[in-house]
Amino acid sequence: MAQFNKTDSGKRLTRLITNGYMDNIVKAQEGAFVVWVAIIVPTEIFAGFENVIYSVPESHSALCAGKGVGVPLCEKAENLGYSMDLCSYARIDLGCHFNQGADSPTGGLPKPDLLVSNNNNCTLLAKWFDVYHREWNIPHFVLDIPFCYQAQKTRDMNYIVSQFQDLIRTIEQLSGQTFNPGKMAEAWNHSAQATLHWRRFLKASQNKPSGITAFDSFVQMAPTLTMRGTPELAEHYRLLADEAEERVARCEFPVPNEKYRLLWDNIAPWHQLRKMSTRLKELDANIISATYTYCIGSLEGSLDPLEFVNLSPLEGMARVQNFTICPHGLQLRGQAMKQAIEDMGIDGVVFASNRSCKVYSLMQMDQQRYIQEELGVPTVMIDVDHADARKYSEETAFVRMEALLESIDHARGQA
Repeated sequence: MAQFNKTDSGKRLTRLITNGYMDNIVKAQEGAFVVWVAIIVPTEIFAGFENVIYSVPESHSALCAGKGVGVPLCEKAENLGYSMDLCSYARIDLGCHFNQGADSPTGGLPKPDLLVSNNNNCTLLAKWFDVYHREWNIPHFVLDIPFCYQAQKTRDMNYIVSQFQDLIRTIEQLSGQTFNPGKMAEAWNHSAQATLHWRRFLKASQNKPSGITAFDSFVQMAPTLTMRGTPELAEHYRLLADEAEERVARCEFPVPNEKYRLLWDNIAPWHQLRKMSTRLKELDANIISATYTYCIGSLEGSLDPLEFVNLSPLEGMARVQNFTICPHGLQLRGQAMKQAIEDMGIDGVVFASNRSCKVYSLMQMDQQRYIQEELGVPTVMIDVDHADARKYSEETAFVRMEALLESIDHARGQA
């Protein structure tokens, strides 16, 4: 069994995440205006206010799953009448907050004064937040983001910006605080810098052997959800990228005998990160990258960086509303995956059919067919759930992944 030693960036991440949750609880107790947001909501806006903080229920649910309490929290929600077919993030969150934060490693999240969701990455979010809107009588602001079949149109950007402006006015009215656009612009600059360092970190995957695993990027993406707009995030990612480059320079690789370079398609299986990475390493296999993380800071349908020259902060925030995989059409997904396969020297693709995230999983069979038949790259489909361990079979998944490795060997033999 491989031994895991936390890197400096891993130790720093633990401190950042822990302090972030604790600081929010203290600030809420001291009277801060609390907003709960979906992961793509531009939280840099909140930096424009004197005393507005935010929490991300999705990220908190992933943390709960990673800490091994996802199933009991799901069961609490199911005992309240919520179906097992609902996203496990939602069930974890509902099970936690309707039981006063029970089982949460952070004691739950501070109760919100405003809910802000969108229909961009997950339409369930609006319904999920509506539960709290009804139960707690809290205002719910829903951002309407156009679906993405190509690069974002100017008219769509302007439409999104107008909603951000409405959100700013809403917070001013509800919180009694005055918005400072200069502070928001400063936060946006921190986020832009953090993204540049994040992309530098991910570039370590192009080395052979790869300087990172996708499991590293899964874990390290957490603060980009909970700390956007802060100098601490930009500095953390600068040090993270430096560390990855230094390890490559010293020939220190997470899978030193890397024989198989794999790509993961879907959200991380938070309850299986260590087990899965350990077993793959024993097979000399490395999932070096994932669509879930390489899309951050990328153009639609590409790994090329988004450019924000001549865009205002609000326009830049509107521009990144399309960066995630879920609102992309099949053509954009295929283009980006093709580039990832070519740039990183991918030998095989693991499509993780996610029981919870239907919108991410919906196009996978067509995508798998394209990758296998048109690009000639071996693939496999496994069943997972990103946070509910009851919907995942480790042995079944590894039988299929080992078959993928055999297919790669066969393809090499045929070459």
